[in-house]
Amino acid sequence: MQTILYLAVAMLAGLLLTRVVKPIHLPNVTGYLIAGLLIGPHVFKLLPENAVESLSLITTLALGFIAFSIGGEFKLSGIKQIGSKAIIITLFQAFGAVILVDAVLLICGFDAPLALTLGAIATATAPAATLLVVRQYRARGEVTSTLLPVVAMDDAIGLMVFSISLAVSSALASGVELSFSSMVLMPLLEILLSLLVGGAIGALLALSMRIFHSKGNRLGLSIAAVMFGVYIAKQFGLSDLLLCMSIGAVLVNLRRDSEEILTVTDSWTPPLFLLFFVISGAELNITVLPTVGILGVLYIVARSIGKYAGAYLGAAVVKSSPNIRKYLGITLLPQAGVAIGMAQIVLTELPRYGSQIQAVVLAATLIYELVGPVLTKIVLTKAGEITIEPRAIKPKHNKA
Repeated sequence: MQTILYLAVAMLAGLLLTRVVKPIHLPNVTGYLIAGLLIGPHVFKLLPENAVESLSLITTLALGFIAFSIGGEFKLSGIKQIGSKAIIITLFQAFGAVILVDAVLLICGFDAPLALTLGAIATATAPAATLLVVRQYRARGEVTSTLLPVVAMDDAIGLMVFSISLAVSSALASGVELSFSSMVLMPLLEILLSLLVGGAIGALLALSMRIFHSKGNRLGLSIAAVMFGVYIAKQFGLSDLLLCMSIGAVLVNLRRDSEEILTVTDSWTPPLFLLFFVISGAELNITVLPTVGILGVLYIVARSIGKYAGAYLGAAVVKSSPNIRKYLGITLLPQAGVAIGMAQIVLTELPRYGSQIQAVVLAATLIYELVGPVLTKIVLTKAGEITIEPRAIKPKHNKA
């Protein structure tokens, strides 16, 4: 029964902190993380350490739905409309962050598993704050129209890079002798199996939608599919993020009414994501922060430069306009749900470095979420895509 009380405390704390950050125009995710930090075992201890551990099921399930939502963005017809230019820019900015973070951390003497894992996490973006600015100021133009498809594809690439990097980092940390099999074949096999199993579950889910038509039944089917996918992944050592992403991707490509189905699912997930961020904040051991200070600074600086330079180079390769080259990369800086989810996985899969990586990612999230919206407004104004006064907007849930 104590677990129910802890869930209530976590949810109320998260909701209350959104009221605190709202007047200073910060996204809800920032409030959730701060709430978790305050009520967690390292500050006011409303959630003791054993309570946080008992809520791990919530974070596991939330990760499944985050990945499912990302998969829902991968409709083939939509990807064809995006065109090759946005795809090339997405690849350049993602790998720009990976390469620069890896290189900087390795040159500075950090352990390879730590560097490789943080490099993979650096790919992930969280467009919630950026898109909020776009809606609030009714931004229109080529930078905005390029930004939207890039952020939709970015996290999927990040999940694949993360799966490979984590497998290599785990082998390095455990002292296993590296080989072509352990560095390439095994990670690729894990990715392939995760996508295939997820695709099979997604196909069954799409087929089941022919039988069940009410919103309630379809919501139940979607939840069951994601839960089953997470279980299969944990049971057989597959990537639950990739597997659940594949479920969503196959569903949206097999059902013409997929948008309606995903809307129903999204209506159920906000409280789950709220708890996920609060619990993530509660798990942050603030005593670790002083020991990762330089690591955190290097990560933030290297990732920011990598994202910007990658987007600039990708835009130059496809001959995009000067505005896209100069400003797009800055709008890709924020991180939140997917990056935090990756850090949560590292706690289990790479325990030797897990607390350091989680501290870096959560600290970076807070910083990016603070400065991201301001920078986005500035660059879109400079690009000439914000030319009117802001309008009041209704809060809208975004898929982390």
